[in-house]
Amino acid sequence: MKNIVLSAVAVLAMSSFAVAGGDIAPIVEPEVIVEVEEVVEVNTDAGFYLGLGYGSLSGDETYKWNPGQGEVSFEEESRDFDQLLLQVGYKFNSYVAIEGRYWAGMNDLDGVWDYNGQFVDTTAQLDAWGIYVKPMYPVTPEFDVYALLGYGGGSLDEDINLLGGTFTQTTDLDGFSWGLGVAYTFNGNISIFADYVSLYDDTIEYDVYNASSEFQIDIVNVGVSYRF
Repeated sequence: MKNIVLSAVAVLAMSSFAVAGGDIAPIVEPEVIVEVEEVVEVNTDAGFYLGLGYGSLSGDETYKWNPGQGEVSFEEESRDFDQLLLQVGYKFNSYVAIEGRYWAGMNDLDGVWDYNGQFVDTTAQLDAWGIYVKPMYPVTPEFDVYALLGYGGGSLDEDINLLGGTFTQTTDLDGFSWGLGVAYTFNGNISIFADYVSLYDDTIEYDVYNASSEFQIDIVNVGVSYRF
């Protein structure tokens, strides 16, 4: 009987503890503040690059002069030069770069034209240069289209055999230059490119015979470049 009474007391005590437990305040976990570091995106496209290529340069000249008595003569000449293209630039990001180019003439062109009934033998060579802002648009991570906007020029050196004498004439041309092109990158560093450049399209005036020459110089280029 005594054992039964003790068991009943124990059950009542446990029941009272359980009921009392309902009044225990819940445990509040401390607030933990985690500092998140700002992730700075690194532009992996930036860097210097060098390139080497081939350019097919086409030079068209329309020469006009007034030898007297109101007579105006025209002489049109078109010459094609093979050029070695040297390229150096800096890419700021995927959309903008600056670029310099130099075209070194690889061949001399011989020509014969008529000057007031006299045949004139000429040997010509043309070197050219250009400095450009290069806006780009990445169509895909590997394939870009781009433009070239800047200033360019060339130096046309001619050895002229006229009336039994030979003299050298140098014509310097410079002005606004522009171009359009595409590029494909293989592994992030090596790219191939192809573009068209309008190097010069303007008229120069001479001091004799009210003469002038309209020059148009265009270059089609292909090459490879490496970004460091």
